Amino acid sequence: MAFKKRTTEPAGESEVRWYHKLRNKYRLIILDEASFEEKISFRLSRLNVFVVTGSLAIILIFLTTYIIAFTPLREFIPGYSDTGLQRDLYELQLRADSIETALMQKDLFISNMRMVISGELHDSVYQPLPQSDSATREAYARIALKRSPEDSMLRAEYEKENLYNIKAGDDGRSGKKASLSTIRLFTPVKGILTNKFNASENHYGIDIASARNEAVKAAYDGVVVFSEYTAETGNVIMIQHSGNMVTVYKHNAVLLRKQGAFVRAGESIAIVGDSGALTTGPHLHFELWINNTPVDPELYLTF
Repeated sequence: MAFKKRTTEPAGESEVRWYHKLRNKYRLIILDEASFEEKISFRLSRLNVFVVTGSLAIILIFLTTYIIAFTPLREFIPGYSDTGLQRDLYELQLRADSIETALMQKDLFISNMRMVISGELHDSVYQPLPQSDSATREAYARIALKRSPEDSMLRAEYEKENLYNIKAGDDGRSGKKASLSTIRLFTPVKGILTNKFNASENHYGIDIASARNEAVKAAYDGVVVFSEYTAETGNVIMIQHSGNMVTVYKHNAVLLRKQGAFVRAGESIAIVGDSGALTTGPHLHFELWINNTPVDPELYLTF
């Protein structure tokens, strides 16, 4: 075997940096020892040797890590335990607990029988046997969670009393004056105003022309106090808000909330329609009442 250098260093340079030598070409030749006949030859450099050696080392490290972490072969490596050892320990612990309970029951049974035979057993010294896990599970399985008639009546009475309460401490009927300076109302529907507020003509709201099947949103948090059909104004929904404020939505095609339901601001409560005798097409008639007085919604909302 012999090595022959294929490249020569430039003339006049007495010293070549080491990283320049990494690319110098060499030939690895395998010769017959007897006849010196060339059998195999490889053309390589120091850089090729380093790359191949490093790649093989990385592959071996990866394979070793994979075998240790994800295959049962790690059980044969000293220092690693059996994969089922934890499960076996858990089962042994359960058996030990069962044996301990059984021994305790037997000891108490023998003690009680000894006192029965000697005539010393009475209520003050009697020790009941502890129940096993199976007996406890059977006792829990026999428990039936049924609502009593008294409980159902109490729940119904409580729900009836609090059906129209807006929130704790303020049910909208305390006489407290409303102030819209701190309230941000939600626009019930986007559209074109076709008829404005005019109290002198008994038109206590505004008419908003909108696309058919458009969702009507609640202007503010509150409780639905009316959700029915009327002959003149069609499907009407009325919401009582805190501070003696009421909003009314008329001529709806469909009502989505029933009487007594609590709604949030911006929640869909109806669908725009043209129900009722006093309608001129798909639109929403919206009214805003504050302290039992109708007010112009345009003063507080943008449509």
